This record gives sequence, C-alpha cells and structure tokens, in this order.
Amino acid sequence: PVTPAAGTPLARVGLLTGCVQSAVFPDVNVATARVLAADGFEVVAPPQGCCGALSVHSGRLEEGKTFARGLLEAFGDVDLIVVNSSGCGSHLKELGWLLGDERAAEFAARVRDVGELLAETPPRARRHPLPLRVALQDSCHLRHAQRLPLSSSTSLTRVPGLEIVEPVEQDLCCGSAGIYNVVQPEAARDLGDRKASHVLATGAQAYASANPGCLVQVSQALRRARHRLPALHPIELVDA
Repeated sequence: PVTPAAGTPLARVGLLTGCVQSAVFPDVNVATARVLAADGFEVVAPPQGCCGALSVHSGRLEEGKTFARGLLEAFGDVDLIVVNSSGCGSHLKELGWLLGDERAAEFAARVRDVGELLAETPPRARRHPLPLRVALQDSCHLRHAQRLPLSSSTSLTRVPGLEIVEPVEQDLCCGSAGIYNVVQPEAARDLGDRKASHVLATGAQAYASANPGCLVQVSQALRRARHRLPALHPIELVDA
C-alpha cells in the first residue's frame, strides 16, 4: 500500500500492474503509484495474475475468462481499478460483456485509465517545470476501443514547460496491436516504421505512449532509423 501524501484519501485504488508492463517497464508502475499517492489516492497493488487480454487476442477465450475472473477476486475491496496499460484497460472495461454477469459489469465500471483518472482529478501535488518537447502517440486501445483520444494530455499540460506535439496519422495502428507484431511481423514492421517517421517529423526530444506494446514497437522502429529517442509512458513525465 502507498498512502496519500497529505489529507484524506480521495479513494482507495487498486493498481493493475500488467504482465507486459511489469516485465518490460516496471518503472511505469512505480511512477503510477507515486503520482496517484501524491495527488491524494491510497494505492494498493494486490497479488494478481494476467488480465487475460493476450489470451483473448489469440482466440483462447476460455483461458482469458479464467484470468479475468481471478482479477475480480484480487480487486474486490477497492473503489477503482487503475490501469496504465491501455490494452489491459480496454479488455477490463469489456468484462461485463465477456463474462456476462453483473459482478463483472460492476468491476468494469470501476476501471479507469490512469490518464483518464488524472484528467478528472484536480492535482494536489505541485507540478514542477519540465522543459521538454514530447511526441505523444495515442494507442489504438485508447483512441478507438476506449474512445479516450489523448487521455494523458490533460495531466501533461499541467506540467510547466512540457510541450506536447502530435504525430500525424494518429488513427493508424503502430503495428503492435496485441499479438499482431508476432503473427504478422512484416506488416507490423512497415506500420512501425511509418509511425516512427511521423514521430521524428515532429522534432520531439522524446516519445511517449500509454501502452507498452506501442513503446516497444515504435522504439524498435526508431532504432532501425538510427534515431534513438527516450521512450516514456506519460505517467513517467508527470512523475518527473
């Protein structure tokens, strides 16, 4: 548990750490807990397994349902479930449909993308200047599935000196798309290269996306183009 920095907690929130996020970008989870606590939330990260999104993506529906039911037990005593991996968030917001029962629907109604939650929460912690030009790429899971375009932009614009620029073709997938870059690697590579070129065209000093798959995919494409940029989750910028 991470207790809020000051005052009465706004809510008790459970942090979904995510299989990919915790394995590849564990610092994102640490940054998420710090920011939420600083802004007045009590944060817990209960023992948890996979949410089941990747199983469902690959057609293993019953396995995905089993994983999802495990989360209903793990997050039973929190007010909200906060997700910093937009692929997981899209999946969890559809659990009412996937599992077809009232308990799952109630769980899904408590799921919030971390950018979504911060956008609707007046900050308690002071934001310090961060003079940086950042290309913010929307993930398809946020833009299309959750219908939350640029969900992190509100929390980022509260940071003095931070300039957010959008690459063109935001509606276009970067090629990660769950397991698409595994089952269709050549097409995914082409999409990643196209996205990377749009990121570079912004003249940004760093690249940000709210989904670990996008961060990996576009970072690889940037390396192929011999233009390495820091790849960050938006919550890491707020944390900084």
